Amino acid sequence: MNALQKLPPRNRKSGNLNVVIDTPKGCRNKFAFDIKKKAYLLKTVLPEGSVFPFDFGSIAGTKADDGDPLDALVLMDEPAFTGCLVEARAIGVIEAKQTEKGTTERNDRIVAVAAESHTHREIKSLTDLDSNLIQEIERFFISYNETRGKKFKPLGLRGPKRALKLVKKYRSSGKS
Repeated sequence: MNALQKLPPRNRKSGNLNVVIDTPKGCRNKFAFDIKKKAYLLKTVLPEGSVFPFDFGSIAGTKADDGDPLDALVLMDEPAFTGCLVEARAIGVIEAKQTEKGTTERNDRIVAVAAESHTHREIKSLTDLDSNLIQEIERFFISYNETRGKKFKPLGLRGPKRALKLVKKYRSSGKS
């Protein structure tokens, strides 16, 4: 396990999420932490012209139904770097299901704003974002999964309370 994943899902003092960035905004390379090798590995490369729209990572101390930590997309002013721990405030969740090789499971995406963001600090909920931006994010996840032979289907948008309930549900460390 990555040392950063041993952290609790939320910072005890601020209540913000502890998000470990896997792939920075604007990057075509998708990185993932390999537990056995104890290192970040290049998992895939997006097609030319496709990049991650925001920093993408996982919430520390969680384990979702697919066996991986909960995914998080973090809005921030500048890209972070792979392995960077970012405190972020949940603004909602894109509820979704993902199908691979005939098996379908939930694969929700928590959306958060970096605690230190100046540009996005007034955003409290997904409803504060332009609907076109939300559609672009959903289309990114659909396209990204198609390139990997998977089907991603958004089911709906929920607010920050639902996002935090999911974090609590999937915490693996017994801490919140």
